[in-house]
Amino acid sequence: MVYDRTRPFNDLPLLPPLESIEEDIDILKKLVTASRALATTNSSLHRLPNPTMLVNTIALQEAQTSTAIENIFTTEDELYKAVSDTLREDNIKPATKEVLRYREALWEGYKLILMNGKIDKDCIISTFRQIKNTTASFRPQQSLTVIRRGQSQFRSGEIVYTPPRGEGIIEAKMDNLIEYLNDDNKYPSDPLIKMCIAHYQFEAIHPFTDGNGRTGRILNLLYLVNKDLLQQPILYLSKYIILNKDDYYYHLGVVTQRGAWKPWLLYMLDAVEKTAVLTNQLIISILNQMEATLSYGKSKIKWYNKEINEAIFSQPYIRPKFIGDLLGVSSRTTLTKYFRELEDAKIVSAAKDGREVFYINDDLIQILKG
Repeated sequence: MVYDRTRPFNDLPLLPPLESIEEDIDILKKLVTASRALATTNSSLHRLPNPTMLVNTIALQEAQTSTAIENIFTTEDELYKAVSDTLREDNIKPATKEVLRYREALWEGYKLILMNGKIDKDCIISTFRQIKNTTASFRPQQSLTVIRRGQSQFRSGEIVYTPPRGEGIIEAKMDNLIEYLNDDNKYPSDPLIKMCIAHYQFEAIHPFTDGNGRTGRILNLLYLVNKDLLQQPILYLSKYIILNKDDYYYHLGVVTQRGAWKPWLLYMLDAVEKTAVLTNQLIISILNQMEATLSYGKSKIKWYNKEINEAIFSQPYIRPKFIGDLLGVSSRTTLTKYFRELEDAKIVSAAKDGREVFYINDDLIQILKG
C-alpha cells in the first residue's frame, strides 16, 4: 500500500511492532549504554538532599526547551522571575505562562503516577489539559487536523502528515497504546524500548488538536518514573530533540512511511543516553557548588545553615520573604540586613524589577547555562 500523507492514517498499526526489534545487535548495544547512563543519573538524583529541589532548575529547563520545540519562546530571565514570584500575574507574558504550565503538567502527572501506579487515560488527558489550560479531551471525529510544514521551512504550509480520525478510531488506538505501556506480561519488552515505541505511536495517533508534542515528551518522563528508571521526572530530553530537530521529524516520518523502526529507536536511545549524561553532569555540578557554598557561607555568616543553603539553590531567583519564612523572620529591616550579608559574601546578587527587589544565585545560573 502506498502511504498518502494527505489521507488520515487510519491504518496506523497497533502495538507492538511486527518486526523483532530487540534482536538487532545495534539496538541492543545502544540499549545497554543508554540504560547505564540513565542508571548513573538516577543514582545522582538520590544524592540530592531535597528530592524536589530540581523542580525549579533542571525541570524548568526541560519545560522551556520543550515549549521552544513548538516555537514558543521565553527568556530565562523572565521565566526565573515568574517562578520565584517576582513578577505579578498580569505581567507574565503568554509564552512564559505556556512554559510554566508545562512544568505544572509534569509534576501533576508525577503525582498521578505515584498515586495510581500507571499511565492511564486520565493521566494522559490531565497532562494535556494542564499544558493547554483547557477542558478538552481527544479530538472529535469531525476535526480535520493535519500537520503542515512550518512557515520557515521549504514548501511551508504543505501537509506532511494526516493523523487517524473517525468514530472510535482514536480511542481504540489509545487503548492499545495504554495496554502496551502497562501490560508487561503480554508485552515483555525492555522499558526503554517501550518508551521509544510508545512515543512514536502517541505522536502518530496525535490524539489532541494541539499540545501533542509537549504531552508526549512529558509521558516519556512519567513512564521512566513508573518503571523505576528515574526517581523523579527530570531528564533534559528536549535539549537533544531541539538540537537534532530535523532528525527527530525525519525518523518519525520513516516509521510512518516505511515501517522502519531501527533508525527511530537508535535516535531515541541516543537521546536518552546523551541527555542522561548531561543531566548527571548538571546534578553533580549543583551538588558540588552547594557543598562549596555551604562551607563558605557558614564561615562568613553566623546564621547560615544547611536549610538556607538548600533554599538558595532551589531556584535561581529568590525573594527575601522566601528566606524569611525559613528563618521565622518577618521584619523587613532584619531581612534587608541578612540579604546584605549574603550580598557582601557574594552568595547572591541583588536585582530590581520596578520597586521589587529580588536576589540571584549567580553560581546556579552559571551552571544552568552550561
